Amino acid sequence: MEEKDKDSSNNDNIHLDNEKEENESTEKRSRIKAKRPEYKKKRVFVPTIISVLLVIFGIVAAIHSTYYQSTDDAFVEGRLVSIAPRVSGPIVKLFVNDNQIVKKGQLLLEIDPNDYEVKLEQTEAKLAEAKAQLQSSEQQVEQGNSTLNQSYQDITATKSQLDFAQNDYKRYHDMFKSGITSKQDYDSSTTHLTVANSSHKSAKDKSKALKSALESSKDNVKVQQADIKRLEAEVDQAKLDLSYTKIYAPQSGMVASRSIEQGNYVQVGQPLMAVVQSQIWVVANFKEIQLTHMKKGQPVSIKIDTYPGKRFKGEVDSIQRATGAKSSLFPPENAVGSYVKIVQRIPVKIVFKEDISKYNIVPGMSVTPKVKVK
Repeated sequence: MEEKDKDSSNNDNIHLDNEKEENESTEKRSRIKAKRPEYKKKRVFVPTIISVLLVIFGIVAAIHSTYYQSTDDAFVEGRLVSIAPRVSGPIVKLFVNDNQIVKKGQLLLEIDPNDYEVKLEQTEAKLAEAKAQLQSSEQQVEQGNSTLNQSYQDITATKSQLDFAQNDYKRYHDMFKSGITSKQDYDSSTTHLTVANSSHKSAKDKSKALKSALESSKDNVKVQQADIKRLEAEVDQAKLDLSYTKIYAPQSGMVASRSIEQGNYVQVGQPLMAVVQSQIWVVANFKEIQLTHMKKGQPVSIKIDTYPGKRFKGEVDSIQRATGAKSSLFPPENAVGSYVKIVQRIPVKIVFKEDISKYNIVPGMSVTPKVKVK
C-alpha cells in the first residue's frame, strides 16, 4: 500500500514538472513573439535613416560642388634664385650662413682673385705694348705722307725740267739741221733731255714706291687697331672675371640649400646656395572640368597642412594658358594609334590676401585651396 502511494506521489511530481516546463516554454515563446515586431521595426527603420542621411549628404555635396571647387594637388610656391659662380676657384671668404636673411646687393662670398688679377695685368701690358706699336706706326704713316707729298713736288719739278729739255732739244735739233748751231750744242741739248727724262722717271718710281710703302703702313695700322680692340675686349673680360670673384645677392630673401664651405673649390655654374624671397603664393592644379566657372578675382579659402586649424584668405590671380602636361619638358604626343583620354590638370595661381609674415609658410608646403566659383 505504501509503495502504491510512493508511485502515485512520483507521478504527480513528474506531471507537475512537465506542466512547469510547458508553462516556461509558452512564456518564452510569448516573449519572443512580443519582441519580434520591435526587431522587425529596427530592421526597417535603421536602413531608412541611413538612406535619408546619404541622400541629404549627396544633395549637400552636390550643392557644395556647384559653388566651390577644391583640390589637394596644390603647393606653396615662391621665387627661388640659385646662386652659381661665373668663374672657378677656391672660396676664400664666406659671409653668410644657413637660413640667414640677406638684402639685395649684399656680398655672399668671395673666390680667390689672385689668378684673375695677374691675368688682368698681363692683358693690360699687352694692350699698352700694342698701343705703343700703333703710335709708332701712325708716326711712320704721317712721315710717309710727308715724304710722298715731297715726291709729288719732285715729280712736278722734274716734269718742268723735262719739258724745258724737250723744247730745248727740239730747238737745237732744228737749228743743227739748218746748220745754225754747232754739234756740240746739239749734243749738249740731247744730254740734258736724257738726264731730265731719267730724273723724271726716277721721281715717279720713287713716288710709286713711297705710295706702296705708305699703303702697307696704313694696312699695318689697321691690323694694329684691330688687335688693340681685341686686347681691349680681353681687358674688359679680365676685369669682368675679376669682378665675378665676388658674388652678391641678386635679391632680398633668405639663404637656403647652402652646399659649400670656405676653402671649397667651385666650378663655373655649380649651385652654391639659393636665395628665397618672402613673397609666396599657391599653385593649385585643378582638373579641367573644375574650371568651367573659375576666373580671376574669386575668393579662396586656403588650408595649409602645417596649420590645420587655420583658414587663410586668398583669391585667384591667374589661370595658366596651357595644361601641366603641355608645359612639361616632354609634352605628350597624342597622334598615335593607342590613345586613352585622361582628364588634364591646369595650374591656377592663388595669392594670399592677408598678412602671413608671422607664419612659417615656405615654398613646397602642401595646401588645399577651396575656390568659391559662384
